[in-house]
Amino acid sequence: MHKRSDKVAETIHELICSILSRGLNDPRIGFVTITGVDVTDDLSLAKIHFTAIGDDKVKKDTEAGLNSAKGYIRREIGKHLTIRHTPELIFKYDNSLDYGRRIESLLKEIHTEHDGNNTENN
Repeated sequence: MHKRSDKVAETIHELICSILSRGLNDPRIGFVTITGVDVTDDLSLAKIHFTAIGDDKVKKDTEAGLNSAKGYIRREIGKHLTIRHTPELIFKYDNSLDYGRRIESLLKEIHTEHDGNNTENN
């Protein structure tokens, strides 16, 4: 059985994706993917995890742009949610994809070194 906070998180995720697909008037916000939404059990806070394509500056600019637009985004979400208070929004860059790529790169490097050692021994 789903907790109410999970359903609210899912709805917020869909709404933010919809808002971003229509576009925001902030040039700092480029191509953004919402990777997850965590809502506290009391529905007072929603942490929105996102990724953005680009270097660290692009990621920081995107986070700043999203945080400056959170009042607008929160109002838009509030129009669609059927709860008394719309959760406070916090946008956080999701490092898990970068972390995953780094692990994958290291594994490939180890595999390549391993294969190189096997051919030398034969």
